[in-house]
Formats: sequence, C-alpha cells, structure tokens
Amino acid sequence: MAKKEKEVKEKKQKSSYFKEMKTELKKVVWPTPKELVNNTLAVIVFVVCIAVIVFISDIVFDNLNKYGITALQEKVRSSFQTTDASENTTEENATDENGADENSTEGVETEVVEEGTDTTDEDTSTEETNTDAEGENATEANE
Repeated sequence: MAKKEKEVKEKKQKSSYFKEMKTELKKVVWPTPKELVNNTLAVIVFVVCIAVIVFISDIVFDNLNKYGITALQEKVRSSFQTTDASENTTEENATDENGADENSTEGVETEVVEEGTDTTDEDTSTEETNTDAEGENATEANE
C-alpha cells in the first residue's frame, strides 16, 4: 500500500508543478513591442561599438608590433651580428697563428668514417664464410 501512496504523491507533485509554472508565467510582465524594439536596438548598437573598439585596438597593436617591436628587434640583431663578426675575425686570426685549419679536421673525420665502413663489410663477409664452413662441418658429421 505504501507504493500506491508514493505514486499518487508523485502524480500530484508533477501536476502541481505545471500548475505553479503556469501561474508564475501569468505574473511575468512581458515587454511591449515598442520596448522590445528599443531594447533590441540598444543591444545591437552596443555590440557594434564594442566591435569597432576591438577592431581599432587590433590595428593599433598590429602596427606597434610591426613597426615598433620588430624594428627594434632587427636593430638589436644587427648590433649583435656586428659584434659577433668582429669576434669571429679575432678567433680566425688566433687559429691561423696556431696553424690549425677547420677544413683539415673535417677531412680526418671523413676518412675515419670511410675506414669504419670498410671494416664492417669485411666483418660481414667473414661471418658468411664461417657460417658456410659450419654448415659443411655439420653435413660431414651427419654422413
């Protein structure tokens, strides 16, 4: 019996909910058509004003970045490049006095790599020969 009473209460609550909602909607003060148009125009004007402000600020910041910050960065880079160039010439003079040349060290590295590849080829051919010899030995043992 308790289940039937719960079901009845739920149905009453649902129906009472819709009745209360209907009475609350009757209490709402709806705007007149004139108020609706005025409020809609106010919102549209406000949105357009904000869009114009954002557009103008975007253009201003873009130009500041393009002509202000980027130009300043290029000036700083060029000043560092001139100081780096003068340091490089000083370093080159020092290496020339020591008799060391960058190109000669690169040639040595190339030769080492080439010798390393030759030895790996020889190792592979030696392993193949050993495998063939083991196969022959296994065949002879089976006979």
